[in-house]
Amino acid sequence: MPELPEVELVARFLTKLIPARRIAKAELLRERLAPHSKPLEFAAALAGSSVRSIRRRGKHILFDLDNGHTLITHLRMSGRFMLLTDGANDPKFTHAVFYFDDGDRLIFQDQRHFGFMRITTTDAVDDAPEIRKLAPEPFSEEFTSAYLYAALKSSRRSVKEFLTDQTRVCGLGNIYASEALFLAGIHPAKRSHTVSRARAAVLREKILYVLRKAIDAGSTVSIDPADSDSAYYGGEYESYWRVYDR
Repeated sequence: MPELPEVELVARFLTKLIPARRIAKAELLRERLAPHSKPLEFAAALAGSSVRSIRRRGKHILFDLDNGHTLITHLRMSGRFMLLTDGANDPKFTHAVFYFDDGDRLIFQDQRHFGFMRITTTDAVDDAPEIRKLAPEPFSEEFTSAYLYAALKSSRRSVKEFLTDQTRVCGLGNIYASEALFLAGIHPAKRSHTVSRARAAVLREKILYVLRKAIDAGSTVSIDPADSDSAYYGGEYESYWRVYDR
């Protein structure tokens, strides 16, 4: 599953790819992708709107539209966005299609059927169930050493489980949690509440370090618009991995 760096890079790429494009029509082809909207409701909420901005929150990509709606998307295991030109065939496992008024279309493909979308109003996006429960962003002012230490002290789980809990630390999964723990000198099975204040400060520093390195490594990748995110999975950061997948 893509983690914070991969989702951040996909959001940045989409920002360059589809700024201010107007959605002439939207189709929800797999209803369970957006379980809180009927296909006609999904289409009506998006049709005629322009993409105002694209941003990331945790592992979610948020499409803010000029009609006051926001499309919340989670790629999960295999979701991906692809920009296709008029005349190109939709690939297998296309679950949603966004037709732009210039003839291009953005498709959401998901071979494993775990992807998720929800439409909400932009002013209420922070209250959406998927967003409301998330911990502070690692690069935010709220993610301090004091915050991390207090959160660790309140948990009896292993520190590896703690780091992958999105309500505790936002955006980490198996890859970057493993890398950060290794660099911080903390065994992944160590109980969270036993991590010292000093070691928590080191852990925060290493979390930010591995996330920045991964984003920097992927930022120079040349991406095919018809396959906008697959190059990030595993990513250019693979060569920097010290413990994950070993």
